[in-house]
Amino acid sequence: MFTVFAHRGASEYAPENTMSSFFLGLKLGANGIETDVRRTKDGVLVLFHDDTLERVIGKEGGVGDYTYRQLLEMRVRNEKTGTEDIVVSLEDFLKYFGYRELSFAIELKEKGTEREVLAMLEQYGMREKTVITSFEFDCIKTVKELDPFWRVGYLVSDFNEERIAKMNAIGGEQFCPQAKNVTAEKVALWHEMGHSVRAWGVTNVQVMKHAYDCGVDGMTVNFPDLLVSYAIAKQ
Repeated sequence: MFTVFAHRGASEYAPENTMSSFFLGLKLGANGIETDVRRTKDGVLVLFHDDTLERVIGKEGGVGDYTYRQLLEMRVRNEKTGTEDIVVSLEDFLKYFGYRELSFAIELKEKGTEREVLAMLEQYGMREKTVITSFEFDCIKTVKELDPFWRVGYLVSDFNEERIAKMNAIGGEQFCPQAKNVTAEKVALWHEMGHSVRAWGVTNVQVMKHAYDCGVDGMTVNFPDLLVSYAIAKQ
């Protein structure tokens, strides 16, 4: 089944990585959610993408410079729509979404969080629904060292022989290339190797259609409604 991952929720229309964004993503037809995990100053795992708060909150510093209580006093804003919401902890997210029949792509943004993230995901029965991803290869390598039965995905611009070899060496399951760089030939080859393929970096509808037509298994997209409509039209 093709998976439409709401990228940080329906982040085209709602404040990214917030409850309103995740719920909207499901309302628009997504059957998967992608989100990012960081750790606060007082050790709480929260869902936040950027290194700094500046773009979506308008504050200096990063998540790790503030306590969770301090972050809750701030507001995440969607610049296009003007809507706002609060920063979400990983645990609260799992309480509301973990029981649902969805696929999850959980991206690790910081080394050293692997063990805590896995423990919390395990607590909420997320193993069969989740792929742990990262641009930091050491993060997914550590996940495999902690528990080889968790599925992992490597986020890169594209896959060359070296990156393929690294993934095969740790038993990695999912290739996550940038959408504009996929081709039908590459996807077919990666499938033959036994890997699933999830595209990221879908900047516009044209790139979205290109990646879908190349045969990827899923895609993270800010506008899940448009991908759902295209997938239905292509059936």
